[in-house]
Amino acid sequence: MDPEPANPTSPAPRARGPYVIAPVRAVLRLRRRVFVLRKRSLLQPGLGSDQGLGPPRPGCGPGALRADLAQPKFFTFDGPAELAPRTPRKRRRRSRVVLYPEASRRCRPRAERQSRAQRCLLLLVAIVGFQVLNAIENLDDNAQRYDLDGLEKALQRAVFGQPAAVSRIMALLRDYLATHVHSRPLLLALHGPSGVGKSHVGRLLARHFRAVLEDGALVLQYHAQHHCPEPHAAQGCRAELARRVAEVVAQAEAEEKTPLVVLDEAERLPPALLDELHGLLQPQRAHHFHNAIYVLLSGVGGAEVTRFVLQNASRAPAPGPDDTAAEEELRARLHALLVREHPLWSSAAVVPFLLLDKRDVVSCFRDEMAGEGFFPEQARAERLADQLSYYQVSGREFAVTGCKQVVATVNLL
Repeated sequence: MDPEPANPTSPAPRARGPYVIAPVRAVLRLRRRVFVLRKRSLLQPGLGSDQGLGPPRPGCGPGALRADLAQPKFFTFDGPAELAPRTPRKRRRRSRVVLYPEASRRCRPRAERQSRAQRCLLLLVAIVGFQVLNAIENLDDNAQRYDLDGLEKALQRAVFGQPAAVSRIMALLRDYLATHVHSRPLLLALHGPSGVGKSHVGRLLARHFRAVLEDGALVLQYHAQHHCPEPHAAQGCRAELARRVAEVVAQAEAEEKTPLVVLDEAERLPPALLDELHGLLQPQRAHHFHNAIYVLLSGVGGAEVTRFVLQNASRAPAPGPDDTAAEEELRARLHALLVREHPLWSSAAVVPFLLLDKRDVVSCFRDEMAGEGFFPEQARAERLADQLSYYQVSGREFAVTGCKQVVATVNLL
């Protein structure tokens, strides 16, 4: 039986297998190709289509891929050329912040810790400060040995009418006795008219130093009329004075103490003895001669002091601690006068003793009467004071002889 002829208008039947798998494979291959191109474009942004990618095909390649990627994912009226390319942002580098936990111990990082040099510097400062404090304590200990506060109270209580002189003496002693090592001795020159208290101050100083040094051999009292009465024996007196002073200063150096040498009536000392004293004060002598206190009691310059006080009697009060200018002027006058007498006084600390007014003389009478066992009645002391001679200037009265005749007058009671 012959087969029926095919109808040219009817479609021919197609096989499904090969015609369905081929487009799927083409899509997968195209997707794989796009993935590879995207990966290369990210790793090598300057790489063109002619570097290992083969000839470009229409609709494929990195150019088409970039154009495809540049297309917006949503519809806009702007064309692809109007969209500005995005520039990648630079990531800001944040500084690391040191955070301290609240409940734990706070410790600074090692970069902020102090170096060893700073610790050594602090240790050095502490050592120096300790040494300075130790030196200050040693100075206080050396001054406390001589009980200068007690000496000042004794002088203020027993010496009348000389507050400026007492203040200057104590200031010089405090400054000198602050340390044991010195470059030269201290020379105190007490000058003024007769009866104003120079010898009395010398006796009080000698008594006090004997008590605090606990050795009477370290205090030397030399009286010109008693130890050297004959002027022709001046050379022998000079050798004797040099020997005694050398013994005193040597013993004081061994005991680490400061001796006291008091020379009363220095205006009667022969020139040879003044030369010897001047040699003892020189810095060329041995170091143990530098640690000593010399007190010269003299009436030289008494007329100058009297003239100065009478000329300034109109001042109220008389020259004293508050009248610094007048005190400096008087010391300058006395120093110029004494240097002309002998070069010994060129290195001396001059302390002028002023005239005593009638009120101070009355105090001297009361003190002497109490010492002799009499009742220190004010009216009786004033009657005794009226028997003395006075300078009367500007309504004030200054005793001509000071308290010189007080002892003799009280002994006649």
